[in-house]
Amino acid sequence: MAEANTQISPQSTKQLSPQAAWIGGVAFTFLIALLGYLLALVPGFDRVGQLACAIIIAVFYRQIFGYPEAIRKGIAFSTKRLLRAAIILYGLKLSIDTVLSDGLGLLLRDAGVIVFAIFATIWLARVFKADKNISLLLGVGTGICGAAAIAAVAPIVKAKDEDTAIGVGIIALMGTVFAIVYTILRPVLPLDAIEYGVWSGSSLHEVAHVALAGAPAGDEGLAIALLAKLGRVFLLVPLCFIFIAFMKRKNKTNEAEDTNIEFPWFLVGFIIVSILGSYVFGESIPVSDNVMEGVFTLTTWLLTAAMVGLGLNVSLKDLRTRALRPLAAMTVTSVALSVIVYFIV
Repeated sequence: MAEANTQISPQSTKQLSPQAAWIGGVAFTFLIALLGYLLALVPGFDRVGQLACAIIIAVFYRQIFGYPEAIRKGIAFSTKRLLRAAIILYGLKLSIDTVLSDGLGLLLRDAGVIVFAIFATIWLARVFKADKNISLLLGVGTGICGAAAIAAVAPIVKAKDEDTAIGVGIIALMGTVFAIVYTILRPVLPLDAIEYGVWSGSSLHEVAHVALAGAPAGDEGLAIALLAKLGRVFLLVPLCFIFIAFMKRKNKTNEAEDTNIEFPWFLVGFIIVSILGSYVFGESIPVSDNVMEGVFTLTTWLLTAAMVGLGLNVSLKDLRTRALRPLAAMTVTSVALSVIVYFIV
């Protein structure tokens, strides 16, 4: 039925002008983002979060009503352009000075976490005969910073929008589950606030998950948890350039592949914004906490709208056949990562 719904007549796609199709598509992604926000206010779904709720709604919309072809242009804009804008603004969450001055030791641990997460997920994917592209994205998301990392790496490795959406959906949902389990275990674990913070920040998937799990450890524990997590975010940029070099080398050995790898200029924006947020805003240029909070909120909405566009590309039939094994690989990796980091804290 989903496939039948996606067949839109040529006449229906011509009813809207290009401008109307663009505006309508962008507005549509924000509408579903709003529905995701409202759903995330419902008890139970509040643990899942706006991002995952919006993706779920977008996926089910696609299965019931089909892809809204008439406004594809605007949806594609949200999926690609707004996504990159969100990643650039995400750089404000990274305090370079804090990472470099207080977290050099954590950076080494974070690098180990990233290497383990990626290679373990890829190895388990081979064992489970899972989809290698989705598994790679899940490995990156597990090792670094969830949805933002997947979104940054996806265009470099030329992942399909559907694979990206599946990866983001899985990482958002499973990361939330792990964060809740951490908060439940916190009272019974023989870890002080600092040790628990390092464990949370070094092993959980997204910044939001770390914030959720780190809160029970108090201000000091939460601060060290976020510091450990920021070190992994900091390593996103060099990892992306490693992937660029790998893809170029891979393409040279296979002339049949497209050798055109677009330079991820949005990562340059990410670095610039990180520098501005670390050394300019609040220092040379006074910026209030309310303004920064507003920018963070905007970043969340842009990322959510972009994820809606990706979610509209997901077929549940493919999700059932292609996502379960990568999910299993990522889950085993996440559990192993939690256990390993726990014992080395």
